[in-house]
Amino acid sequence: MNMIDIASGLALGFAFGFVLENAGFGSPCKLTAQFRLSDWSVFKVMFTAIVFTSVGLMVAGWAGLGITANLFIPPALVGAAAMGGALVGSGFAVGGYCPGTSVVGLMSGRLDASVFLIGLLIGTLVFAGAYDQLEALTAMGEYAKGDTIPEALGVSSLWVNVVMVVAAVAVFIGGSALERKFGGPISAEQAVAGATPVSSK
Repeated sequence: MNMIDIASGLALGFAFGFVLENAGFGSPCKLTAQFRLSDWSVFKVMFTAIVFTSVGLMVAGWAGLGITANLFIPPALVGAAAMGGALVGSGFAVGGYCPGTSVVGLMSGRLDASVFLIGLLIGTLVFAGAYDQLEALTAMGEYAKGDTIPEALGVSSLWVNVVMVVAAVAVFIGGSALERKFGGPISAEQAVAGATPVSSK
């Protein structure tokens, strides 16, 4: 890895953290509101990023830019991903942070984020120490048909992206309806101040 790779990674990391903090994603109040269905900002932002990237890579492939040829695609370990997602999601719901947002919260001076980040580091060390005993779980449920959704389903990337765009529109419409039902989203200013939404009921 050369210095340009390191510098670009650091620059993108700082930019990502800056955007997250200014959007209020460094606050556990806004993050846990997703689990109460009152604020779909996190899901909307992350799903939009996934769809935008997926469509962009498809268009880049059509244009012959060769970007996809340099991408590392990990094996589709469905069981391990499901277990890891459940554990990370549980920690997210209880602690109000994911690994990335905990760092953003720490840089914003939040004490609870520092406690969460310390727990994350301890958990990482414990996992590393017990890796030999847990290795089988990390490779559980490999999907042999393919490592990408188009390969696994035997369809073109165009159809997958069409479905994802339609799903994104549905998430924005449905999420907005649920936000109105369960109290409404928290603004970035309220999140920074530690406010919670007032239910409309």
